[in-house]
Amino acid sequence: MSASAVHSLWTTAATAAEPISKIEAPKIEYAQLSPTLIVIGAAVVGVLIEAFVPRKSRYYAQVFVAVVALAAAFSAVVALAAGGYGTTKAHIAAMGAIAVDGPALFLQGTILLAGILGVFTFAERRLDPQAHGNRVDAFAAQASSVPGSDSEKAAVKAGFTTTEVFPLLLFAISGMLVFPSANDLLTLFVALEVFSLPLYLLCAVARRKRLMSQEAAVKYFLLGAFASAFTLFGIALLYGYAGSVSYATIAHVVDGTVTNVDPALAGTMGNDVLLLIGTALVVMGLLFKVGAVPFHMWTPDVYQGAPTPVTGFMAAATKVAAFGALLRLLYVVLPGLRWDWRPVMWAVAIVTMLGGAIVAITQTDIKRLLAYSSIAHAGFILAGVIATSPDGVSSVLFYLGAYSFVTIGAFAVVTLVRDAGGEATHLSKWAGLGRRSPLVAAVFAVFLLAFAGIPLTSGFAGKFAVFKAAAEGGAGALVVVGVISSAIAAFFYIRVIVLMFFSEPKPEGPTVAVPSPLTTTAIAVGVAVTLVLGVAPQYFLNLASQAGVFVR
Repeated sequence: MSASAVHSLWTTAATAAEPISKIEAPKIEYAQLSPTLIVIGAAVVGVLIEAFVPRKSRYYAQVFVAVVALAAAFSAVVALAAGGYGTTKAHIAAMGAIAVDGPALFLQGTILLAGILGVFTFAERRLDPQAHGNRVDAFAAQASSVPGSDSEKAAVKAGFTTTEVFPLLLFAISGMLVFPSANDLLTLFVALEVFSLPLYLLCAVARRKRLMSQEAAVKYFLLGAFASAFTLFGIALLYGYAGSVSYATIAHVVDGTVTNVDPALAGTMGNDVLLLIGTALVVMGLLFKVGAVPFHMWTPDVYQGAPTPVTGFMAAATKVAAFGALLRLLYVVLPGLRWDWRPVMWAVAIVTMLGGAIVAITQTDIKRLLAYSSIAHAGFILAGVIATSPDGVSSVLFYLGAYSFVTIGAFAVVTLVRDAGGEATHLSKWAGLGRRSPLVAAVFAVFLLAFAGIPLTSGFAGKFAVFKAAAEGGAGALVVVGVISSAIAAFFYIRVIVLMFFSEPKPEGPTVAVPSPLTTTAIAVGVAVTLVLGVAPQYFLNLASQAGVFVR
């Protein structure tokens, strides 16, 4: 058949068919997505700074851009909350991809504040002694050079610094802002990758103990890739089950209230095997990010090997984002599946609380101890998730807010205690710290007491709220296990305090570096929030309960 004949067939077929309707442009509510867009924009600006600004000025430009962007994004979150988007005007934006509601705004605000403190600790340049007349930070002089090689020595001598950490941090934060507000499974997965990939890189660029840092990054990357793959496989199965990746549609299919069924999907729709396995795989990916047992194996190694400012930021912000996503998945998509997921979550919460608390007793490194402590805290927060009530949501939001500030403050204190090899993280080095530097030891003691949940600290208010919600939600036995775990955990926190204040300082012990105003601010804010939320938590509990309603 000649080309002209084929062409004539085309034209007749086209004219015979219905007129093609216009493709509608996507409708994006830019104002309501502004917190995330500001941070992504700043991250792109940070990449351009790396390309075009001379090396001498990059550090100051990056810190300025990062702090201004995060402060602007936080202002945008506050403006949205004040405009009623957390309560009366809560809705689904960006053509069904993003939820703008109370939990999303509350968690985004928490992540942005943690991000600002994270930038302060990243920017610290007074703790290490100067190298060749140049101030140095916690990150490798040239991340691409082999540890110990001539190129690394040359980079140190030339005074290079890895200022790329700031745009990487901003990209990670932008992913974390989308993660708890994602309203379909694909957005959830894209956000997961956007915040995970920068963290894998950040873990690998420590200035001291570089091999250990790179090992931590490889472990995190490999296990994180497995978790992402599980999540993606689960998303595929849930799509096969419901014929949609939208949270609302999946929830309707689970409830049996779906009306228009695509005939092509009618065969697999409502197949419970797909639903149960898909849910299990997606939840597994989220529990990995949270650091819940048995998906916690990466946590101690990564926390120990990563540069301490990165560890502090990651421990705080990743938990906030991942718990937000987990809450939305269980409360918005799967409330009809409650009888299936609650017993599993019970088991996970119990082994996480006990596992984290018991293994922490055996640790001799302060960063590993805080890592196992964070695993135990994941178990306590899961108790609030299991409550399946509005109080459960608000108690988890409050706990995450309180926990993130304590964590960043505690890791910021860890960066101050130093010996010739950098940070002195072995517990034996901390003996007698209270006599050598009473203020630093007292501040660290406040953070440890908050972790232990002692009254008049934010940790007590958070634990009380979570356990109360769990007890009212019919999980009384879980609260008993939680209290026992808290008692076990209190032992190793108090042990560190006793070590600092009641043992003799060693003559060759570590020194406490005097930080710049940046780290001082991060620690001071941590202490202030810990005490304010402990002494007068009611306002913030009310704020969390106002923000505790998901838009469906």
